[in-house]
Amino acid sequence: MAEFTGIEPYTTWDGALTPEELDAIVAYGDALGQNQATIIESTEADHNSKFRSTRISWIEESQETLWMFQKLVGAASTINQQAYCFDLATLEALQYTVYLEGEKSHYDWHVDHGRTPRRRKLSLVLQLSAPTDYEGCELQIYASNQIDTAPKSRGTLIAFPSYTLHRVTPITAGIRRSLVMWCSGPRFR
Repeated sequence: MAEFTGIEPYTTWDGALTPEELDAIVAYGDALGQNQATIIESTEADHNSKFRSTRISWIEESQETLWMFQKLVGAASTINQQAYCFDLATLEALQYTVYLEGEKSHYDWHVDHGRTPRRRKLSLVLQLSAPTDYEGCELQIYASNQIDTAPKSRGTLIAFPSYTLHRVTPITAGIRRSLVMWCSGPRFR
């Protein structure tokens, strides 16, 4: 049975993946190389960098990454069944995200639900870096007039409804790596 906490507005699962699996994800993601992230609603580069400054690459499902998708679909399904009960159909491509001290990487307040090609319902963030690898760069979730900071432990999987307001504060030292996922499905009813 999975061991996770369901403290609203987010749920965490420590140890959803093994240290070896985390290392394999980092090696795969780093080998892809990263591009500067963009924002769907904005074409203005200056506005984009003030709102979001991160490096990303996309991990698509393939023979080489099938184990990753199977593991993450299983984890997302377990969390969803026990904490949210959303009607989910698809796990989108995985976003490998790198926050760099030299670029003062960050991602301001936003939601993952809305102007996207799919109806995102559940967002998940897998912490790939150890808390000692970086400073700042905290995943914060704003709900019920309170800002909660998610755990930074390596291997922690954090899940929250995609319509929840959240941000990643500026990194002040080091490098933070994470894997971001979205599960989508039919309209809420």
